[in-house]
Amino acid sequence: MSAVPRTARGTRTRAKLLEAAESVFASVGYHEASIVKITEAAGVGLGTFYLYFEGKQAIFDEVVEDLNRRVRHAMTDAARGTGTRLEAERAGFRAFFRFTAQHPALYRIIRQAEFVSPGALRLHYTRIVNGYIEGLTAAQLSGEVRQMDPTVAAWALMGIGELIGMRWVLWDEEGAEPAAGARPDVPEEVFDEMMQFIERALAPGSATDPAAHPTPPQEGTQP
Repeated sequence: MSAVPRTARGTRTRAKLLEAAESVFASVGYHEASIVKITEAAGVGLGTFYLYFEGKQAIFDEVVEDLNRRVRHAMTDAARGTGTRLEAERAGFRAFFRFTAQHPALYRIIRQAEFVSPGALRLHYTRIVNGYIEGLTAAQLSGEVRQMDPTVAAWALMGIGELIGMRWVLWDEEGAEPAAGARPDVPEEVFDEMMQFIERALAPGSATDPAAHPTPPQEGTQP
């Protein structure tokens, strides 16, 4: 658990601790990280840490939640001014890749959460998926995208973004994870190819929509 600051100064101190923890967890990993390293990076005393967090696990979970909140807001804000669901997908994916390029710690910390805090990992993904499900369901009702199971589609879309970002944002050309720091954005040709794939899959009457391609009657049956 973590404590909510009661003053503006406390809010700033807590934010500094979260920022420092994000950097430490991303650079040395959860098991090598320590509260001392986090407080040193934040420039605060060790005792100050415990005013806001119970321990290393608590601040790790809060870092995951903070990263999740920021990336969801970036995607939502980018998609808000669009006209169609497909335009919203394009804007949302651009915002996601831009965020991960600026905050590669997102990938590093989320991968650690699989072993350190499975509950935080599940919360991270389900919050993103729930937003997808809501948007896809509304788009189906308006006829903008084909009829499909929005839950399956949401997980599939998130998987596409996750792995495209890992390959073209996080890794270098040799397939190895580079040093810490901001990363280049997804190349434009990769982004366009990905979006063409997604748009064909979601478009009404796409090749994957059984309603668009009814099975012809068998020989000897009535049409």
